[in-house]
Amino acid sequence: MEQKFGKNSIDIEALREFCEREGKEVTYRKGDQLEREGDPARWFGFVTEGCFKYVTYGIGGRLRVDDHRSGIDREHITWFSFEGEIVADYPNCLDGHSSQTTIEAMVPTCVLRVSGEQLVDFFRQDAEKMEFRSIIAEHVLRQRNQCYLDLHRATARERYELLLQRCPGIVEHLALQDLASFLCITPNYLSTIRKSITFESKK
Repeated sequence: MEQKFGKNSIDIEALREFCEREGKEVTYRKGDQLEREGDPARWFGFVTEGCFKYVTYGIGGRLRVDDHRSGIDREHITWFSFEGEIVADYPNCLDGHSSQTTIEAMVPTCVLRVSGEQLVDFFRQDAEKMEFRSIIAEHVLRQRNQCYLDLHRATARERYELLLQRCPGIVEHLALQDLASFLCITPNYLSTIRKSITFESKK
């Protein structure tokens, strides 16, 4: 898949080299979990093949009344990590705090994986490495903030079009239900949006 959620703003190659040098390559089958919501977060990785989805099941994993009324499934996708990107519940993985999301392989996926403890030791090597900790946090915050703002300032169709701009080819890789969940709309509504775009392009 081509570049995903905008160009990386960090030296991603340095992270890849660290994970390759200090970690190990791990393969996840479709449906396998890197992290599980509520369990201590443990891992930081670099995706070399495949992709992960970040899933939350609501407070306490319960189906919320407003979700039921809106027709939205309780499994809500909040993010993706594709080939060439980092994958982690950051910064919870650094100190073993409870994971705020389940990170699940959407297809057979390979990761260069290190533990949160290894990453902390890497940061402590010198001042330059410690600065990397802040850079990663800012990178993650910038991505999440963009997603949050889009949810409030863009229509459902605009969010879909922005997603296509940031992730060329994403439609061929993800199920309709997964895309709809990430966009906070129902699959039926997403189908309506796609049909409308297709109809307009044929005029």
